[in-house]
Amino acid sequence: MAVVRYTLEGLLDVSQDEVLGRLAIAYAEMGFAALWASAIDAWKTQLPALQEAVRQLIGDRPEARGWHVLFEYSIPLRDRRPDAVILGTNVIFVIEFKVGAESYDSVAAWQVQSYALDLRDFHPGCCDKTIVPILVATHAPGTAFSERLIGTQLRAASFPVQETNCVTLGSCLRHFAATECKATVAAIDATKWEAARYLPTPTIIEAAQTLFGGHQVQDLSHAFSDTLDLTSAAIVSAIGQSQRDSCRTICFVTGIPGSGKTLVGLNAVHSPSLSKESQSSAVFLSGNGPLVKVIRESLSREQAKKGVRKSEARDVASSFIANVHGFLKTFGIDKTGEAPNQHAIIFDEAQRAWTAKAVEKAHGINCSEPAMVLDIMERVSGWATVIALVGGGQEINTGEAGLPEWGRALADRPGRWRVLVSSEVLSGGESVAGQKLFPDGVPSSVHVVDVPKLHLRVNVRSHRAKFIGAWVNQMLSDVPSGTPGPTPDGEFPVVLTRDLTQARRWLRQREEKQQRTGLLASSGAIRLRAHGLELSSGFRKGLSYADWFLNDVADVRSSYKLEIAATEFDCQGLEIDWAGVCWGGDFVIDPQTGKWECWQFSGTTWKRVKDATKRRYIANKYRVLLTRARRGMIIWVPEGCEAAKNADWLAATADRLTAGGVQVLA
Repeated sequence: MAVVRYTLEGLLDVSQDEVLGRLAIAYAEMGFAALWASAIDAWKTQLPALQEAVRQLIGDRPEARGWHVLFEYSIPLRDRRPDAVILGTNVIFVIEFKVGAESYDSVAAWQVQSYALDLRDFHPGCCDKTIVPILVATHAPGTAFSERLIGTQLRAASFPVQETNCVTLGSCLRHFAATECKATVAAIDATKWEAARYLPTPTIIEAAQTLFGGHQVQDLSHAFSDTLDLTSAAIVSAIGQSQRDSCRTICFVTGIPGSGKTLVGLNAVHSPSLSKESQSSAVFLSGNGPLVKVIRESLSREQAKKGVRKSEARDVASSFIANVHGFLKTFGIDKTGEAPNQHAIIFDEAQRAWTAKAVEKAHGINCSEPAMVLDIMERVSGWATVIALVGGGQEINTGEAGLPEWGRALADRPGRWRVLVSSEVLSGGESVAGQKLFPDGVPSSVHVVDVPKLHLRVNVRSHRAKFIGAWVNQMLSDVPSGTPGPTPDGEFPVVLTRDLTQARRWLRQREEKQQRTGLLASSGAIRLRAHGLELSSGFRKGLSYADWFLNDVADVRSSYKLEIAATEFDCQGLEIDWAGVCWGGDFVIDPQTGKWECWQFSGTTWKRVKDATKRRYIANKYRVLLTRARRGMIIWVPEGCEAAKNADWLAATADRLTAGGVQVLA
């Protein structure tokens, strides 16, 4: 759509009919002929109010004559348009009208705040600017202006939504122009602002598609390219040094949940320095079956759109991302005398590698997967590099070895591997949930180099939820309820309901193009069946989670339908924009002790889980579920006793969440 734009002085000089005519033409050019009549009717009310507000603003600040107003500016990739955007000096007003509204609806408020935050976070023309979102409910009473800035993260700040009506809109513009505009700053160049490249942070699926198409990590998002670039460069440098020195290197890369570990791993695989004649010297390995399937399917679908046969596209995708257990079975079990073609492997979620006991149970060989990886890569001629991407608190399967198993495997091979680490794996930092590579200290026979760039500190999955990982850690611990700590904020809404219908309604209100919604639940929450959610393994095996994550809103198999909940096994490593976390009876607060209790449903009743390792896995299930959302989430804690041992446990769980800062949905 060609944006309809005026200077503020020009808006006062032009007739309302001319503005309405240009808007009608713009709607027709967009193909929205069926909508333009109702939109123009709304603008007949909105335009006089905006002109009067602008007249008041110019009366206070004559220099505002040269500012610009953009009507129906389309936020790229969102297919959403705030009614008006006013470009001042260092202040940008984002205005949304609700004609006839007699109150300030929370959905409308979130709509305009979402516009403001998207522009702040992803539009380079908003760098160092202050964003003021304004909701104009034409028939509602005016309210006091809110002066509380919503953070100053990244490049700009935003105020909360200002609630005005047609009469008080002018006062709002004048107030913030007076308090925020700097006389020494030139007005924003509207042409350059309009043409600026909008770069939202992609999902892991979108990122894989971009990298597979030949782009690099710096092409993904200006918002976080610095932190991702540094770690990506450190990984590629380590691989290059191994090649030059003809040695063997292992790198341990750490990061908070959602910080982009998988992303930098995929980027390393696609680095031009590792590609020769369309073949890469590296392969990305993951033990997460659904992640591998979803990314492979997304890559093959993208290639099919370009005319590549889907079978060929799948073969190529398989050469870049593979299941780690299949790789280890091939070269560690079946073909122990052979070496892989790749000199470098990226092992995603390396802390989840199997113990020797788990490998022996599955294959009859007493060798842990970390030891097997090192054995295999020592067969590769010349040089080899292993990139171990390490998270914490994400172990959800029996038999996962954890970080110390890698330390034991390296200690058994003195002098054979150069070890590059993030300091987190030595100190047992929060990003690795307290685990240490060498629990008893670094052995003298192992050469370890601390590389700070191998740690990712910024959450790129939930760019508006800086503290979500720390908040989840506190929620899932047994610290007393109400203990001071991180809490969710308005940029990343986390709300609670006891009604599944209300949870679905909340998610559907946030459903937009390029914004995926979906339900998530623990695989142990079996009694959610009473509420219509089936989580048995037999049922889930018959589903395609590639369809759940990739298909659009019209497809009954997609996540948007909110009929099927993905479990921790189905969504680990992946993400959705708006998550509905469905709480089950396997992890609930004991109202007597105020502590978490773990349960397993067996036969016809719940049985308490006493084994410490199993209890940790159950808590980790909820850690996974609570860190999948990119924009916000609603937590549904069922009423009644069907989902848990009894209703009191569920009520206590809801109370624990609200004490931790979760807002109850009215």
